Amino acid sequence: MTAASRARFRVVTAAALVGCAVTLALGAWQWGRAQEKLALHAAIEQRKALAPLDQRAIVAAPAVNDLLHRPVVLRGEWVPRHTVFLDNRQMRGRPGFYVVTPLKLRDSGAAVLVERGWVPRNFVDREKLPAVETPPGVIELRGRMAPPPAKLYEFAGAGTGPIRQNLDLAQFRTETGLALLDLAVQQTGAASDGLLREWPEVASGAGKNYGYAFQWWALSALIAILYAWFQFIAPRRRPPPA
Repeated sequence: MTAASRARFRVVTAAALVGCAVTLALGAWQWGRAQEKLALHAAIEQRKALAPLDQRAIVAAPAVNDLLHRPVVLRGEWVPRHTVFLDNRQMRGRPGFYVVTPLKLRDSGAAVLVERGWVPRNFVDREKLPAVETPPGVIELRGRMAPPPAKLYEFAGAGTGPIRQNLDLAQFRTETGLALLDLAVQQTGAASDGLLREWPEVASGAGKNYGYAFQWWALSALIAILYAWFQFIAPRRRPPPA
């Protein structure tokens, strides 16, 4: 083997080792992310199975994030004049609105945003609000604690009026003058008040990370195979010079 051949062999070997090390590490990182997501999903499912909270526990909780995904039973009165219809939300594959109404908690100065359910929109008159029943007086509501409604992309800032693309909790708190908690409630149960409540289940998302992990490991294996082929096997298969 000439000096040039030995130098090339060292360079190719170093590159192959670095490539294998990097792709193996990236695969291990994606595998770890999948395990973290599975653990988080298991914790969410565990919280869903706990006994329902009442509003005293919610108002007094020092860390609202500890309440996420817990079932809850609330008593209070709707504030229908501040109902918001969040546009471009889907249920059963159909576009429509998520209906969000503040609930003023009984025996408390606090209020909470409630995602009450979904209604289809009127595509003939896009500004026409769908009919949604809002019972007067004190009601009992069952649901689960959730983050504030997820935001979709929009070009302008948070809107105003009953139909909006997004709802900014801090702005809405100022707009309504209500002492809104930092979390929302997603109402559960059968359809009622003209609203569907087939909320999408939160998946762990770990499958995507597993897929990425196997892709990185497959690339690592490919690097090793190509290295072995071109550095050792292919040269031995060449016929000797005449």
